[in-house]
Amino acid sequence: METVRVGSGAELGGAGLPSGRPVLVLVGGADGMPADDVDRLERVLRDLVPLLERHRAVVVDGGTDVGVMRAVGRARATAGGVFPLVGVIVEALAGQAEAEPNHTHLVLVPGSAWGDEVAWLAEVAAVVAGPRPSLTVLANGGAVAFDDAEQSLRLDRPLVVLRGTGRTADAIAGGADERSATLAGSPLTAVLDAEELRAHVEGVFSGRPGGSG
Repeated sequence: METVRVGSGAELGGAGLPSGRPVLVLVGGADGMPADDVDRLERVLRDLVPLLERHRAVVVDGGTDVGVMRAVGRARATAGGVFPLVGVIVEALAGQAEAEPNHTHLVLVPGSAWGDEVAWLAEVAAVVAGPRPSLTVLANGGAVAFDDAEQSLRLDRPLVVLRGTGRTADAIAGGADERSATLAGSPLTAVLDAEELRAHVEGVFSGRPGGSG
């Protein structure tokens, strides 16, 4: 795993990260995500691995060995994936959580609390993608996942909310409150069932409007 430290956005371009490649940003559940839900998400993400390889895509996430990050790391390993898997962690908190071992890159960023990485994670994805397509996939999640979703839309990055994965994702999918309804109602947001994800990602990476087949 290659580890880099950055103190400003200007440093990201020289951080040795992959560039000019499609990006899937994965956000959502961390240590509050039940183990059974992590296992179910791993199976969904395992089905994406051949697509990610074919498009030479990069996955960017929060990097720790819990929740959605554990699911994608294990999915990559089990399916024999070689795509770059980039984790973004607040450096001051890196000692409080193990990095998921199947990640290829770890970007340590400034901050003092969980959630301080939100803007950085989105910016890392933008630098890696450059002019290529990118999208955010949200599964499960706590309070920070709302911030991740809003940051994605703020950057005009399409957002996929996986219905049935619990907590924040289901709140948005069901328009549970004003904030959730606003996110769900964005023209950039698609609320999908797990079995619809692969075709949607294929569509986005292939440049088809709406991201569908």
